[in-house]
Amino acid sequence: MIAVDTNIIVRVLTNDDPRQARRAVQLIEKNDIFISKTVILETEWVLRHAYGIDADTIISGFQKLFGLAGVTVEDSWAIFQSLNWHREGLDFADALHMASWMRSSHFATFDKSLIKKSSRIKVIEVMEP
Repeated sequence: MIAVDTNIIVRVLTNDDPRQARRAVQLIEKNDIFISKTVILETEWVLRHAYGIDADTIISGFQKLFGLAGVTVEDSWAIFQSLNWHREGLDFADALHMASWMRSSHFATFDKSLIKKSSRIKVIEVMEP
């Protein structure tokens, strides 16, 4: 199994450098690939901030990539839950934090916007300390 860095995923999803994108796709097609939560988190940030790609397009690209044979995603339940919550309006990083801590009874934050949004979509109880 080969773990991949953010730049591999970005090349596959954007094709911004066709030569590197081809090599990245071949790597994924010919090997078992592992994608860590940190790489997914960074990839979402890069696609949103550096490339200006909207949330629905990012989510769709991730779902297609993660559904490929031979691709293993770290903590896949948390990743897919965070994508669903992101689609419902939560910031992806916030959603991933909360999905990763689902065994907890509460999630504490000073972020009033996060508290409001998470209560609207029925995420674990988010509270201000």
